[in-house]
Formats: sequence, C-alpha cells, structure tokens
Amino acid sequence: MLKTIIKRPVLATVISVILVILGLVGMKTLPITTFPEIAPPSVTVIATYPGASSEVIARSVAPPLENAINGVENMDYITSTSSNGSLMLNVIFKLGTDPDQAAVNVQNRVAQATSQLPTEVVQIGVTTMKRQSSILSMITLYSEDPNVNDLFVENYAKINIVPELKRIKGVGDAMVFGNKDYSMRVWLDPQRMAAYNITPQEVAGAIQGQNVEAAPGRLGERSKEALDYVIRYKGKNTEPSQYENIILRADNGGSTLRLKDVAKVEFGSYDYGVSTLFNKKQGVMVALFQTAGSNANEIEVAAQARIKELSKSFPTGVKYNIMHSSKESLDQSIDQLVHTLIEAFILVFIVVFIFLQDFRSTLIPAIAVPVSIVGTFFFMSVFGFSINLLTLFALVLAIGIVVDDAIVVVEAVHAKMDHRKLNPRAATMSAMSEITGAIFSITLVMSAVFVPVAFMEGPTGIFYQQFALTLAIAIVISAVNALTLSPALCAILLKQHHEPGHKHEVKKMTFKEKFFAGFNASFDKMTFRYGKSVLFLIKRKWVAFTGLAIVVALFAWMFTKTPTGFIPDEDQSFLMATITLPAGATQSRTTDVIERAEKLISKNPAVDRVVSVNGLNMLNFSISSSSGVFMIKLKKPKERAAITEIAGQLQGALSEIKEGSFFVLGMPTVPGFGNTSGMELVLQDRTSGSLTKFNETANAYMGALMQRPEIAMAFSTFNASFPQYELVVDEVKAKQLGVNVSDLMAVMQGYYGSMQASDFNRFGKYYRVVIQSAPEFRADPASLNSINIKNAMGEMVPVSTIASLKQTAGPDVVDHHNLFNAINITAMPAPGFSTGQAMAAVKEVSARTLPTGFTYDLKGMSREEQSSGGQSAMIFSLCLVFVYFILSAQYESYIVPFAVLLGIPTGLLGVFVGISLDCGYFKQYICSGCPHYVDWSLGKKCNFDCGICHPKKKSREKSNRIRCGRSESQIASYFDDLLGVYRWSDAATVCIRTFSDWKSFDWICSRFRNVVRNCFRSVHHTGLICSIPVFTGKIKRKTIR
Repeated sequence: MLKTIIKRPVLATVISVILVILGLVGMKTLPITTFPEIAPPSVTVIATYPGASSEVIARSVAPPLENAINGVENMDYITSTSSNGSLMLNVIFKLGTDPDQAAVNVQNRVAQATSQLPTEVVQIGVTTMKRQSSILSMITLYSEDPNVNDLFVENYAKINIVPELKRIKGVGDAMVFGNKDYSMRVWLDPQRMAAYNITPQEVAGAIQGQNVEAAPGRLGERSKEALDYVIRYKGKNTEPSQYENIILRADNGGSTLRLKDVAKVEFGSYDYGVSTLFNKKQGVMVALFQTAGSNANEIEVAAQARIKELSKSFPTGVKYNIMHSSKESLDQSIDQLVHTLIEAFILVFIVVFIFLQDFRSTLIPAIAVPVSIVGTFFFMSVFGFSINLLTLFALVLAIGIVVDDAIVVVEAVHAKMDHRKLNPRAATMSAMSEITGAIFSITLVMSAVFVPVAFMEGPTGIFYQQFALTLAIAIVISAVNALTLSPALCAILLKQHHEPGHKHEVKKMTFKEKFFAGFNASFDKMTFRYGKSVLFLIKRKWVAFTGLAIVVALFAWMFTKTPTGFIPDEDQSFLMATITLPAGATQSRTTDVIERAEKLISKNPAVDRVVSVNGLNMLNFSISSSSGVFMIKLKKPKERAAITEIAGQLQGALSEIKEGSFFVLGMPTVPGFGNTSGMELVLQDRTSGSLTKFNETANAYMGALMQRPEIAMAFSTFNASFPQYELVVDEVKAKQLGVNVSDLMAVMQGYYGSMQASDFNRFGKYYRVVIQSAPEFRADPASLNSINIKNAMGEMVPVSTIASLKQTAGPDVVDHHNLFNAINITAMPAPGFSTGQAMAAVKEVSARTLPTGFTYDLKGMSREEQSSGGQSAMIFSLCLVFVYFILSAQYESYIVPFAVLLGIPTGLLGVFVGISLDCGYFKQYICSGCPHYVDWSLGKKCNFDCGICHPKKKSREKSNRIRCGRSESQIASYFDDLLGVYRWSDAATVCIRTFSDWKSFDWICSRFRNVVRNCFRSVHHTGLICSIPVFTGKIKRKTIR
C-alpha cells in the first residue's frame, strides 16, 4: 500500500484534495455560534389576570397550572413569577430533550388545567411558547420627532416589525418591553354613573350587546331571483366616537343614555406601566429569544438584515438601533481566532524552516497542516458540531500537533538519504517501512485519550466533546496525511545534499548560511549538554525518582487545594443596571431617579449609548412602578478599560443617589442561562408560612452570605413590604342592604382594576375594549366614597357603607420554585474567589443559618456547575486508564507503559502552578484542555519510548535483547539524537500556544500571566525530556530481568 502511494503521487494528492473539498463544503454548512448548544430547553407559559394582585395570582392561577405541568416528561424543574396582573411560568427540561415535543407536552398539561382557572384568565387566553430564558438580542426603536410618542412607536413595532422577526427561523419570541397595546379605553365617571343609577357591569353588558360581529345571512339563495345578495353588518366599532354613542338606556319617551354621558372614550394604551427612553428619546425595546438548538448567529444575521430592510419604510423620524447583539462579541472572537489560525500556520512554517533549513523540506509539513485543519470541518459537520470558540481554539492548538507526523516523515527520509546515500524515492520507501507502525501506534494512543469524553453528559460533556473530538479528528487526518501525502511529496520534492567539489574550496557565506551556521552551533551545544544531563540522571536514578515523588506530592496537594470554577464571564461590551426604589414608589418618582442616574452613566467615557426602561424589573420580567433598568452599551474593548472596572465605576457613581438602590451586572456568558451574570440561588419555604416571615428569613440569610469573604454581593428584589390596601367587607350589612359580595367585587374591578368589555380589530390586530374609572377618581382611599353599587331592589348603595380600605403591606411579586414559595437571590463571588468557592460558602451558610423547613436550590449556570462536579476528575482518570491499556497492548507489557505515564504529573503540576499565578481557580476551559495536554505529551513520550522498546528487526526476541539491553550511554545517545526531531515540532507548538493565548480570549488569561504559564510549560518540557529516558531505561531493564 505504501509503495503504491509513493509510486502514485497523483493518488495521494487526490486523497488530500478530496479531504480539503469536503472540508470546505462542511465549513460552509456548519452553524456559527459562541458556544456549543449547552443550554437546556425551556417552555414558557404566560397567563393574564387584569386587576389581580400578585398574591391572588399566586393562589388562583399559578397552582392549577403548576400542578398540571409538574412531572411532565424530562422536566428538570419548574419556576413561576406572579406579578400584578400576570403570571410567567418557566419549565426547564433536561439537556437533550426535543424542544418541540416538550412544548406539545406542556400545552397538553395546560389544557387540562384550563377549567380550574378564573374566567377572566381563560377569556384572555393562556399562551405557551418554547424559548430560552435569556435574551439573544435587543433592538431599540425610537423617535427623533417629539410629536411621535412611545404609544405609536410601540404599536408600530408590534404591527410591522415583531411579526416579521417572529417568522425568522430559530426565533422563539420577539417580546416588546411593556404592554402598551392599542386599546379602546372607557374612562368611567363614578359620580355620573351613580347619578344615572348605572354600574360598570351594565356598561360592559351594553358594549358587549352592541359591539358585535355578525353574519346575518344571504338573500336570494336557492330562489328564482336573478341575484344573490350577502347581508352584512357594520361589525365591531373601531373609533372612539362610535363607542361614545353606544346606548346604555332608553325609555319610551325617546330619551337615551349614551356611553359618552357617563364616561370618556379614547383610543389609548392597554397599560401605562412601562416607558422606554433611548438617549432621552421616547422609544421601545424589542428583545429576541431563541429556541433551544437554534443557531444564534444565523438568527441575528437574519434579524439585522430584516430590520434594515424594514427601516426603509419607517415613518418620518422613527429610527432603530441594535442595542445588544451577541453576534458582535462572537464576530470579534471568531475574527481573532481566524487571525490566530493564520498566524499559527505562519509560525509553524517559520519554525520548521529554521530547523530544517531547506525550503523543499519545509513545504511538506506546511502543506500537511491546512489539509488536516480544513478536512476536520467535514467531520465536524458529520458529528453535528458547530464552528464555535471551543472548536476553533482546538484547531489552533491542533496545528502544533498535526505538524508532528509530517516532520517525523521528513526527518526519517532525510536520515536515510544522508546516512545511506539513497535517492529520495528509495529513502522514502525505506523510512516509511520503519516508521509506519510508530505513526499508527502514536495516533491510536493520542486518539484513545478522547474516547471517554464521548460518555460525558451535560454542558461539561458537550464542552469536552466538541473541543477534544475536534482535536482527535485533526490528529487522525494528520496520520492519514503522513501515510499518503507526505511520503509522496518527500519522494518528489526532497533532494540529496551535495558536498563541495573541492575540499579546500573557500566560498563566501551568505547571511542565511551564517544564521543557520550559528543556529546549528548553538543547537549542537544544547544537544551535547542535554546528552550529558541525561547520562547524569541515568547514572543517578534516585534523583529522578525522588523528583518524581516530590512532583506527585505537590500535584496532589495543589489538586485538592485549587478552587474550581465553571465558565468565566466574558466582556460583551454590555452592562445592565437595575434600579429599585422604596416599595410602592410611583412611576413619576422612579422617572426622576432614572433621569439623574442616566446623566451619571452617560458621563462615563466608556459608555457609548444608554436605554432606560421605567417600570420593568429585569431580573424577573415583572412590572413594578418602583423598578427600572438601564441597558448600557459600552465602547469597543480597545477603546476602554476592562468591563469589570467599568462596572465598578458605574456602581460607585450610582451609589451617590440615595433614593434608590442600584446593581450593575453583566450579561450571561452562555445564552440560555438567565439574564445576568452571577450565581442564581433560590430560597424555598416548604412550610407554606407567611411571606412576611419568609422575607425576614431571606434577609437574614443574605446578611449571613455577605459576611463570607467569598461573597462580594448578595441581593434580591423580593419585598413583602409594598404598601397595599385590603378591602374589608361587612358581609352582614351587605346582606341586609341586598348587596352580593360577588357584585361588589365586580364593581371594584370595574372601577379600580380594569374590565374587558369587548374587543375589536384594527390594523389587522386584535385589541381590547377596557372599562375603568378615570385616574382622578381612584387616586386615594377617599375615592371609595364616590363608588356606588346597585342592590337587589335596584337602588344605589354607597360602597363605603358596607366596605372599607385597611392599610397593609404585601409583595408585588411572588415566586414559586418547584411548587413552593421561593425568593430568587443573585450572588456575586468576591474578587479572587471562584464560583466553586462561593457555592461552597453558600452551602455552609445554608446548613448553619436556615431554619427547619427552609432550603435552597440553584438555577441556571450555577445548577449546571453543581451537577457537573466530579465528572472532570472521573473522565480524566478514564483517559489515563484507556491510554494505559492501549500502551500495554502495544508494548506487550503491563509495566512498560508506566515509563510513558510517569511523566504526566510533571506537566499537570505546571498546569496547576500556572493556574495559581493566573486566574486562581480551575475553570472549565482549563479542564477541557487537560485531555489535550495528556494527548500532546503522550505523543512526545511515545516518540521517545518507541526508539527503545519497539523492535526494528524481524526477530522480536533478538530485537529485545539488542535494543532493550542497551547500555546507559547508548540510551543517552539515542535520546540525544532524538532531541532534534522533538524540538522542531515542540518549538512550533510552544510558539502557537504562546501566541494564541495572547491573541484569542480575554477570559482565558492576561498577557503577562500567559507568559508565566508558558514558562511552566517549558519546565514541563525539561522534566519530560530528562525524566523519560531514566524511567524508560529503568523500567525496561526491570522487565527484561
């Protein structure tokens, strides 16, 4: 087979060309994402109950839905947020669940609970949608014309933009912050209502009776008439004047009572609780959510292209701005990695050329690299991977590995040509007959490292799989190249070196020749010193074994002491600042604070633009007049300081405002895990006690967390002290006056809450007709004196005679987690501490301070980090076990593989020392790279060991006696010769790692610390090339004996 390849170079090149073509095709079809799809699928259920408090919804709407949905197939956990007038319920499923089937299953459970829901909720409808919980992109629509208000802008977006965005493949929802849908608002005048002896129910009944769609029928159908006519009715009213003329009462005398006599009608907004400003201009924010398994990059590209096209027909003065896009940071990272790939390739070419000192020889590994890298994309497509930061970084690191096989082939052929004076083709055939087995065995060992990775589950498993298997694919393709393309190129391109014609002929050396002469002299000196060092250690084996024992002890100690982390926060040039005023603060008070805060934020030179949303609690998507949020877009990273520093500056500036509390937070690194950075904790009350007591327990718990040095901040937006009024009804007196309590509640809802009387269609949308008392008639408790109710005799009874308002307090939001009352807490690790340390502190504080019946749970990324604990160590151990048994089969010995494995602790110690000097904790990226380190170092060690333990003669027994019976000086001499090949590829690998660390990820390490870490890699290399000769010689001698 090898002779055929060498004799038929066209066949070898065709194999490589086909790999490259397939790789290019795969590259075009692969999705581009920031990370692999690791977020679990989720389904959201939304229900609306106008006028109901959060506690009412938590009692009457949430339980039927939660109990029906709980236990749906593959469910992980369920949460709900009950706010004033609405319920948002999220069902989180296990990773790998089909999101479409999950949505169907949840919808079926919702249908079962419909009969248990209040009539008002069923009338409006319960919505079920599949979407991730975190925001993918934010688009701001605003008006530069002061005459165009946010009501118009929001409804323009909902009519013309949101439907277009929802049709994009992968978009789970396009949600507008706020609920200012057009609505026909009927503002009742309670005094005139009482004077005319009419109630809100009667107004609603009149509207329903006269605002109808009808199908009267046809004339002339199945008759002898010449024409067939359709009878039509004007349908539902769409103009305020039409509603004003609705007749409430008429008598025989011809007098009528119309709606305009007791109310004012306007075409306004369904809700006035949220307002948005973009750089002080009225606007609206549209948030895009993706479905599980969709391609985030494709969604954003399509969304931005669509809105750009739609902007051509925007009304005068209406503009848009992409406030936040995960695509921006993705594009920056992808560009950096692509540049790094190119620069790494150039580095490999330069380093190999310096060592080979021959352009023809350098061209062979230079061709092998792109074939291996590009061909990998095809198999990535076959395995369902994506082009993401992990797979691209794996390819960057793979360049230093895939070049090894080609270098080994070139060096072996050169050795045959120089020592045996063979021509290139004969030298290639001779060399390949000797090194083919070594290439096979090394590829098998290096690929075996990644076999256990395929069995990992959860986000950690996906991280390992896509990173490690991409490397494994590149390694296998590299071996194919080394057995096909590289030998064919060696036979064609390489030439024998000729000595000068005359022995004493003097030729002037060029600059290149002088440089190479100096380099060779320096390298020969280093090689000589290395040989002496190896011989010294071989003769004093106790030094090497003592050093190994110390290294293992230090590694074990650092492994147990190094804190763990998961996925570090990434600089996405975007921050959020939440605002919380004292409970019950009006929207006007919040507006004043927002205006002051926006001025402070805009003063920071790192801030590019700001959007403020008044009335929105971003942490749980609830509407609250005392809450708000800033969306802060920062300038590019090159134009400002680190994002953590900017967040600290903004936090300090906002702390000057004493009227409210502010928290500056980043966006989650991985889409699908919440809306902010930090740990997501859930405190549960399993005793079903009062929310007031629960709030006190939560405050004490957060206080205890803040006392720990690992926790920088712990806060919650839950507050059970929002000022409220309780309606106290004298049921006895009501009965005496002929008033039903249910009628009283309907009157109160009609005046103080809101009542949907009917609906209509306009602009192709469905809108509601809502009746409610005008704002000036429900400003304070005294307004109750102007409200009347009709009793059983038809008489008007003042509501104040049978009911009163009692001042009390309660929450504006009630959360449930797995059916129990819950309080969501966000905790931030202190600087210098990892999330693993912070979670350990949370566990200790919970065990010490939480009363009986109270417990805590984790959500989002924190939950995944907790569930993945222990997997890494297990998988890493399995990698070593696999490698050990494969090496045992290769060497036909259970002892010889230890010569290869005993060098690993040296490198791992360097990793952990580098961690201690770098970020201080064992992150997921470092964890994913450990199998890669083992893979790379095993390849080097197998190269060393094959020279001593692999037979090259036909007789295995004779070979074992000859090669394994080497003297100490012969072993040292062999490793002395092998150092050259090792240093070629290793120099390229180290340069690639150093350069890629400097260029790629801000969140991996700083530049200085990366240099320190690479120094420890060099320490590992020194230990590797010094210890392996000792271990190999010693263990093999013991085996022979």
